[in-house]
Amino acid sequence: MTAPVLLLTGIGFVAAVILGIASRVFYVEEDPRIEAVADLLPGANCGGCGQAGCNAAAEAIVNKEVEVNICVVGGTETAEAIGTYLGYDVTGAEPTLACSSCEGGYRAAKKYRYSGLQDCRAALHLYHGFIRCENGCLGLGSCQRSCKFSAISMDPESGLPVFDPERCVGCGSCVSICPKGIISLIGEKTKILHWNQYTNCLSPCRQRCPAQINIPKYLAHARKGEYGAALLTVKDRNPLPVSTGRVCPELCATECRRTIQDDPLAINAVKRFVADWERESGNRIPVSVGAETGFKVAVVGGGPSGLSAAYYLRRLGHHVEIFEQMEKLGGMPRYGIPEYRLPEEHLDWDINGVLELGVKAHTGVKLGKDFNIQLLKAQGFDAVYLAIGAWYGRLLPFEGKELSGIFSGIDYLRRFHTDERIITGNKFVIIGAGNVAMDCARSALRTGAESVLLLFRFSRDLMEANAHEIADAEKEGVVMRCLVSPVRFHGEDGQLKAIEVEQVELRQNPQGGLPDVSPIEGTRELIDCDVVIQAVGQAADIDDIVEADGIEKTRYWTVEADEETLQTNIPGVFAGGDCFTGPRLLVDAIAGGRYAARSIHYYVTEGEIPPIEDRQREMITPALIDSLANVVPAQTSAVKPLITLEERKSTFSEVEGTITEVQCRTETARCLNCGIYCYDQDDLPSDQLRVAKSCPNEEHIVEKETA
Repeated sequence: MTAPVLLLTGIGFVAAVILGIASRVFYVEEDPRIEAVADLLPGANCGGCGQAGCNAAAEAIVNKEVEVNICVVGGTETAEAIGTYLGYDVTGAEPTLACSSCEGGYRAAKKYRYSGLQDCRAALHLYHGFIRCENGCLGLGSCQRSCKFSAISMDPESGLPVFDPERCVGCGSCVSICPKGIISLIGEKTKILHWNQYTNCLSPCRQRCPAQINIPKYLAHARKGEYGAALLTVKDRNPLPVSTGRVCPELCATECRRTIQDDPLAINAVKRFVADWERESGNRIPVSVGAETGFKVAVVGGGPSGLSAAYYLRRLGHHVEIFEQMEKLGGMPRYGIPEYRLPEEHLDWDINGVLELGVKAHTGVKLGKDFNIQLLKAQGFDAVYLAIGAWYGRLLPFEGKELSGIFSGIDYLRRFHTDERIITGNKFVIIGAGNVAMDCARSALRTGAESVLLLFRFSRDLMEANAHEIADAEKEGVVMRCLVSPVRFHGEDGQLKAIEVEQVELRQNPQGGLPDVSPIEGTRELIDCDVVIQAVGQAADIDDIVEADGIEKTRYWTVEADEETLQTNIPGVFAGGDCFTGPRLLVDAIAGGRYAARSIHYYVTEGEIPPIEDRQREMITPALIDSLANVVPAQTSAVKPLITLEERKSTFSEVEGTITEVQCRTETARCLNCGIYCYDQDDLPSDQLRVAKSCPNEEHIVEKETA
């Protein structure tokens, strides 16, 4: 009896020793935070977060595999509790909603008829799906079936998924199941940080817009009378809609498919209408501002690029302060664009919309003289954005350049907005053919000039000014002479009396670019004048910051910065706008400001700036079609009202007016709601087949057949 007891005791002892050793050898340490986070979760184990229950979700949160606001049941309150425990600041964590980038649906051209398993993942395995567009929705409803909250339905009219914002919890199930990757979770922060990619469904007008505004979307809102929604769509990409609605050259319209057979959409006129709709109401539509991040950003320059960067950085939750050398914010739009094109009070409306978000402004202070970058960093700014503009007007180095009566274009225009003496005279000569030259010429007429002659050494088709600015200048009385080049200035007693010019001829440049200019012998002549305005280029005045802070410059006298991140040779210092690109359009500066805001946001919050994958830089080739199928021509009726020529010559009153509401609704109805391949087609009689011709060089199966 004793032997069995001893044997069993011995076996138990050996087993205990073995188990003890095994427990040490195979011990897996569990992060105690996982259990604590699991206790903070509601314990529903619903799987709505995409994880296998709350314990799996807690582990993923602690391991930073998912965001702390992943729990769709607990919501913001649970996210903030978890964030507090883990030491993250997630106050006011931003909700996200599912959204599809495809606008094609049943309009999309098909490569073949598909009759297999009604699942998008299965269909994609057969020649990468039956839709011709690589970014097109297959429309088989896999996303709808994956949603546990019944937030997705398939629209029978369009064949596209429709997301219910009241039901969507941002769990991401539809995102993970979509085989084409066209569904994503979108929040206000996402919209600000996103940049066009070749994998997006982009209409030609969106591809061409420097600011990347979702043009078809805001036109659709305006068509329905949803002017507030239309304006907010614009402000997702452009915080100065009143100003750009007046001076934007409408590059987007050059790619409008309507131009194939009638008139392009009056896109900018609609933008101006919805922007003026808000301005005239006196009530600003609120935009979202993220929770405070605790980071401080200094923006040096209160022009369009600086204002744009400040606007989006503030909306991302950062503390932003603007430092501007002039007495008022606005930059070139204020000091370089005449009132007859952009009244100051309208510009002020846009600027106040930025400041009212909580952006602080300091005016009358210049970088390199009143402060420097080191001082800003010493004051606690985590990043600095240089958007100082191009304030230096170039002058031609001809004989007689020192004579009184010769000015740069920016010097001339600036005086209309400051206390400086306005330059007047009887006979003006304007050198140049850009928008600044046209502004100078038309302003001279308004100040009483007897004659205004504009000289351009290239042919008329090479003029850089907007076509309608050139036409308006001529209507108002500006005389233009092309293929004429200045040679020297003549004067008496230090005062300009005439300009000597000669005719030139153009020859093809073997290296490409602008043609070579050759003088024609025996064509020199003197033109009497008492004022010459040289609108031949502008540059940034960066000598002071180069000397004071060691900022590197290019040989073009612009700030040297990385093309992808905009970061300069000084860590945490970024550059954009005209001081980086050289003089560009207002809309280019606005786009540059948002791009800088993206880089700065990632720099201060994550310490590194992720590259933009497949960033769209050029027009997407398949979107460039040369014919429209089954689209009835419809000419535009959105013609802006104009004041009379007599009024123009004697006043700086705004020349162009805003279109009416009827014109707005009629014009937006002309939009074809394009994608890369797709566009709206008019219905044919029921006995005819509607054939997709989005890719005119390739045969396609019909996308809509009769019964």
